[in-house]
Amino acid sequence: MTLRLSARLARRELRGGLRGFRIFLACLALGVAAIAAVGSVRTAITTGLQTEGAALLGGDAEANFTYRFARDEERAFLESVSDRLSETVDFRSMVVVDRDSGPERALTQVRAVDDAYPLVGAVRLDPPMDLAAAFAGVDGLPGGTMERVLADRLGLAPGDQFKLGNQIFVLSAILDRYPDNASAGFGLGPRTLVLTRDLANSGLIAEGTLFSTDYRLDLPDGTDLAALEQQAEDQFRDDGMRWRDSRRGAGGAERFVDRIGAFLILVGLSGLAVGGVGVSAAVRAYLSRKTETIATLKTLGATRSVIFQTYAIQIGVLTILGVALGLILGAGLPLLFAPLILAQLPVPAEFALYPGPLVEAAFYGVMAAAIFTLWPLARTEDIRAATLFRDAVAAGRALPRWRWVWLTVGLLAVLLGAAVWLSGTAFLTLWTAGGIAGALLVLAFTAVLARIVARRSGRAARGRPALRLALGAIGARGGETTSVVLSLGLGLAVLASVGQIDGNLRNAFADELPAVAPSYFFVDIQPDQIDGFKARLADDPAVSDVDAAPMLRGIITRINGQPAEEVAGGHWVIRGDRGVTYSAGIPEDTTVTEGDWWPRDYDGPPLVSFSAEEAAEIGLSIGDTITVNILGRDITATISSFREVNFETMGIGFVMLMNPGALQGAPHSWIATVYSEPEAEAAILRDLAGAYPNITAIRIRDAIGQVMELVQGIAAGVRYGALATLVTGFLVLIGAAAAGEQARTYEAAVLKTLGATRARILSSFALRAALLGAAAGAVALFAGIAGGWAVMTFIMESDFTVIWGNALWIVIGGILATMLAGLGFALRSLGAKPAQVLRARE
Repeated sequence: MTLRLSARLARRELRGGLRGFRIFLACLALGVAAIAAVGSVRTAITTGLQTEGAALLGGDAEANFTYRFARDEERAFLESVSDRLSETVDFRSMVVVDRDSGPERALTQVRAVDDAYPLVGAVRLDPPMDLAAAFAGVDGLPGGTMERVLADRLGLAPGDQFKLGNQIFVLSAILDRYPDNASAGFGLGPRTLVLTRDLANSGLIAEGTLFSTDYRLDLPDGTDLAALEQQAEDQFRDDGMRWRDSRRGAGGAERFVDRIGAFLILVGLSGLAVGGVGVSAAVRAYLSRKTETIATLKTLGATRSVIFQTYAIQIGVLTILGVALGLILGAGLPLLFAPLILAQLPVPAEFALYPGPLVEAAFYGVMAAAIFTLWPLARTEDIRAATLFRDAVAAGRALPRWRWVWLTVGLLAVLLGAAVWLSGTAFLTLWTAGGIAGALLVLAFTAVLARIVARRSGRAARGRPALRLALGAIGARGGETTSVVLSLGLGLAVLASVGQIDGNLRNAFADELPAVAPSYFFVDIQPDQIDGFKARLADDPAVSDVDAAPMLRGIITRINGQPAEEVAGGHWVIRGDRGVTYSAGIPEDTTVTEGDWWPRDYDGPPLVSFSAEEAAEIGLSIGDTITVNILGRDITATISSFREVNFETMGIGFVMLMNPGALQGAPHSWIATVYSEPEAEAAILRDLAGAYPNITAIRIRDAIGQVMELVQGIAAGVRYGALATLVTGFLVLIGAAAAGEQARTYEAAVLKTLGATRARILSSFALRAALLGAAAGAVALFAGIAGGWAVMTFIMESDFTVIWGNALWIVIGGILATMLAGLGFALRSLGAKPAQVLRARE
């Protein structure tokens, strides 16, 4: 009966329309739309990766080997379980084009294939032709294809010639698309596609050179992929084979998309928290306007539960409307912009209406609305009929009854638990939640402190009427101070954090480069070439330093006899192959932190010196054993020492360094870093590449440029999410300004009656807005710096420096935003006639 009566009263109240709830709906819809849109795009990409898993991988399954081809028994196994098998070789090299002015070079990622390639999908060439025809070549020269960006960089067109190592090829066509383009991960150069047998005389594929082989399998229908993976691991776990199938066809791309999507959804939740402040303010303002209605209901005998349920039903209906609007926007915008998004994505995506992200966004929206409206609704229970006409909504106890406090805490716990479960990143979610909660507490304290300081500063402002009026309005109880500081401050804090993170990432990759990074990183230097290589650089005055070391690659398969995955979990050192070198003595600039180095003439069992930081993370100790598979051969070495390895200098750094006897007889090549003046880089590359065509040179600045491009893309997405949060905060500002318009109109009327000029009243309003904006901006400044420091220190594990340019703009932005919102509504208040306003208040 009580609920039915409340529903009838709520329905009658809602007949009055949405007046006063536009900001409520806008804040809620914008927050839900942001979360729904991010979730829909993430699901579209994940679905595309799963649907096209075989095409992205190039087959139903793949076996990968580092720096070697499959042995006979390994290949026999692969052929026995598949209908068809394709072998590809992947490595970096230099494309050389001979010009009249001299050779022109560019770095490329070469994929050498066989006649069975591709097993799944198709290669798209321009002009259109079969891949076999493209490889046939002309005039006795083999053919090849390359991506358009590489051909344009070198000024090549179909029919032109280029060299890979010692082999001349004819460019037959431009490589527009190939099926396994998402399986190679981050590459340092555009792709070139040739036949493996055409590289026989190139000098690029030899024992010790840096390459990997992939064996793609076309499996019989109905093959149990999980069982086949287990069979392959059981047979070849310790032989260096790495297995992948179409369930994870995109490699790390899917995990990357999930992590970025989860992070952006957390940014969206920050925006929803900002919107929640506006939602709460809108409900408080609405209830304050319903004083007479509530008084009438109380007089007629309405109970506390009837009052609460009546307005809770209204808020619930409006919440459903706001969430529905957000879902329509969040689902529709990705579909509308799908062609543009697909053009920018390097992976496939299938855009459609996915219920999962929409349900997630709706859940977040409903929970946020419940949390932020519960307290204003609960406080109506304590309003007495005798005091309703004396603004009882603003008066009364500061907190609702304890049952509502505990219910709010429970809702927060449910929301946080769901966010941890749905995002899959408990650490990041808890950090985000803690940051939002901490920022809200600091901002709330700032709002209280601002009111206290404003009230106590009134006497000091004597003789300055505009300032005194502004301080009086800020210090007034029930004013707009809390709403403005909370909404704008949290939005600016999120934006400030993103600005600090973005600026520090740019500094880490760009600002430190000239001081610490080498000019070139050379790989595939053969042992009989290293002396000549060093000789060319030894007498060059433009070369400041050359660092060279022998290198092999190996996979850590066991630690103390146990599978490495079981001991080290998902540590990056065991997730792929790692560089291994050897040295008789302690290398120059090497600091041994624990243990002893082997004698120079040591010829006993294998010993290894391990990177100290990585060893501590894995939990290694002196005397532990590490089994490394190098070129299909297991080498078990005892850890004799730990040493400092600084990977941030971009020089040569090895996690594992062994005694020379441990790697005796293993084919290998050398790597080198060259530090030189920028103007000498071209001559160095020309001389070394001309003398040793098999050597690959990687220009560090180009590699950093690609990383920076990736970082900028991620930062742009995060900035857009932060801007959505700021827009929500500005909407809350508008709502606070609109809610206070009646009070400002009355204030302006009284001041005009007392002789104040329009200019003085307007300056008072402007000072009020500027002071509130400065307070919110200052808190956001420090909260943003703290958030940026936490992310860079604990998540990025990098140094942090305050980016003062970004930080100061936050304060300026806060002042401008509050002035714009406040003065926009103040102008109409100034235009009202005092007599009409004062009569209406009688």
